[in-house]
Amino acid sequence: MNSAPQTIHIIAGPTASGKSAKALELAQKLDGVIINCDSMQLYDDLPILSAQPSAQDLNTAPHRLYAALHPNDVCSAGNWRELALPIIHEVLDAGQTPIICGGTGLYIKALIDGLSPMPDIPEEVRERVVARYETLGAEKFYAELEARDPVMAARFHVNHKARVIRAMEVLEATGKSLAEWQKLDREGPPDHWNFEIHKTLPEREELYRRCNERFEWMIDHGALEEVEAFDKRIKSGEVNEGVPLCKALGFKQLRAYLAGQMSKDEAIERAQGITRRYAKRQVTWFRNQL
Repeated sequence: MNSAPQTIHIIAGPTASGKSAKALELAQKLDGVIINCDSMQLYDDLPILSAQPSAQDLNTAPHRLYAALHPNDVCSAGNWRELALPIIHEVLDAGQTPIICGGTGLYIKALIDGLSPMPDIPEEVRERVVARYETLGAEKFYAELEARDPVMAARFHVNHKARVIRAMEVLEATGKSLAEWQKLDREGPPDHWNFEIHKTLPEREELYRRCNERFEWMIDHGALEEVEAFDKRIKSGEVNEGVPLCKALGFKQLRAYLAGQMSKDEAIERAQGITRRYAKRQVTWFRNQL
């Protein structure tokens, strides 16, 4: 492996801040490959609502990890890192420039800072633990975790379903508390990787205007039809209810409009408000954490 310094560019910022345009500009200058770091754009559906690159963008520069997963797949920061690392190595070995682009801060932190090594949980263990949770209910399941792993139980509320299940999965699969795994040294990136971070943080009023206008553009370019088709996939059982893509900004509101639960104008207005608030939280995170 080459040990000379190698630069990985990271373009980070809130939704609608212009990250994709910046990534394309950089890719053209540096013979770059754009690698997705957005938790919604990973999935192979809702490309308009999740603001995936257009066909023109895809033709302008190579893009990786866009529309790469089935909607039923769950992707953590660790899973994303496992997907991204081989691609980064491949791009560097080809003499090209990796450009990580996205607004999912935890993914970026996992790449830069590394993560504690975590065990793979066999699917049968995961299914068994989830089935037990459904059988026992939240309180009894939490009490069982508390009896077996008081350290992890103390970190969570009884209603932190995903975290409580994860702690029990690790205990079942390895016989060790997740707390013990988390104490292990982090597996960081190679020492010769140099991360150059570009933060796109527009002024608040400009960012809010961009959020509003982009959502209206999405509506005009097929976002409603996308949501309707995705809803049919859920109702047919092809896609599970509550998958990560159901958290795409605006999905819940547009689905409610299609179900006759609110007017179109109200759905758009609510979705825009949620998008603005989310962008505000992202700005705070990137200013303080990255």
